Amino acid sequence: MFSAIARVFRTPDLRRKIAFTLGIIAIYRLGAHVPTPFVDFPNVQQCLNQSGGTEGLLSLVNLFSGGALLQLSIFALGVMPYITATIIVQLLRVVIPHFETLYKEGQAGQAKLTQYTRYLTIALALLQSTTLVTVARSGQLFGSAGVPECQQLLTNDIWWAQLLMIITMTAGTGLVMWFAELVTERGVGNGMSILIFTSIAATFPGAMISILNARGVEVFLLVLAVSIVIVALVVFVEQSQRRIPVQYAKRMVGRRTYGGTNTYIPIKVNMAGVVPVIFASSLLYIPALIAQFNQPQAGQEPAPWVTWISQYLTRGDHPLYMLIYFLLIIGFAYFYVAITFNPVDVADNMKKYGGFIPGIRAGRPTAEYLDYVLTRITLPGSIYLGLIALLPLVALATVGANQNFPFGGASILIIVGVGLETVKQIDAQLQQRHYEGLLR
Repeated sequence: MFSAIARVFRTPDLRRKIAFTLGIIAIYRLGAHVPTPFVDFPNVQQCLNQSGGTEGLLSLVNLFSGGALLQLSIFALGVMPYITATIIVQLLRVVIPHFETLYKEGQAGQAKLTQYTRYLTIALALLQSTTLVTVARSGQLFGSAGVPECQQLLTNDIWWAQLLMIITMTAGTGLVMWFAELVTERGVGNGMSILIFTSIAATFPGAMISILNARGVEVFLLVLAVSIVIVALVVFVEQSQRRIPVQYAKRMVGRRTYGGTNTYIPIKVNMAGVVPVIFASSLLYIPALIAQFNQPQAGQEPAPWVTWISQYLTRGDHPLYMLIYFLLIIGFAYFYVAITFNPVDVADNMKKYGGFIPGIRAGRPTAEYLDYVLTRITLPGSIYLGLIALLPLVALATVGANQNFPFGGASILIIVGVGLETVKQIDAQLQQRHYEGLLR
């Protein structure tokens, strides 16, 4: 293992790629701590220490930005606008036929979809930065209405100062998107995935230290041992797949013979990835957001539905919240898999090139069989996603951790997934040069 790692740094091209990637990561993390103009940085830090963070969708965005959101830095929005834009463009392929046509055109169509994703990212960044500045100006960013420092996060709340803050955060999102594309072209791995990995990994030490200070060494060691088991299980499930055998008949094209090979269609247990968790978190935040804008004035009683939402759908440690969260993840897992994997298209492509599944007729029977297998394998995958997503909420109720508990939810899925893909890419580049990779 150590000799393989040494070969990585002895290969000049691979060494340059890794150094370039690490340089971009360093600049990205530096920007996460540079405050936006007209932000009262000491007050923000004091509110962070007193409140310990925030909940709901802002908690998810803060996790993906590496804590930059609540610090109101120039990279406060992080990669979240790009992730949202990518998911929206992917979902629009089902609604807009032109997007589906571009997707099937190959590299030229993919480049056009990427351009649409960039424009949508800037538009979402403009919207989200406006919302963030408005929430910070109102003093509700940390939910600490009784703390005077949290009511004065901005040094100047005049309109042109707020406009400058919005432009700065939007420009920061564009810069992060450019960083990600540079890493993809000249570095190692997928750039956006690497930056997400960096943002989440940056929150690990603080979360573990807070558990150590709050619960002591015994609970800390117990959490560490359980976390190792969780990581091993996540790696096992993420690598698990159902391989459907496919045979291609021989066919003559001119004087050449094509086909006659055996291959398989890999269907992963968790085909949806982390998207259902993001969808469920965003949807559950909507009732709390509506209730927040319907708070009564001083001396008045809140409406019954506002009280009910505040009691059951705001805190993640309530059993009803956990149950709804779990069921939403299962539903969104089936929804997203149905959008991203079309059995009819796969069956048509196999039939076009002379492929068939042994024992299954080509065409519609093949599509029905693929749909049957996909439906059955998505059930354990969605239950696995729901259980992993509930880990931070269970830690919130038992260990006293916050909702950014590192070994669970979206964080552990992204960390493991990006880590595995990056190691595989390094391994493939090593095998091109040394005939022996990083993995054995």
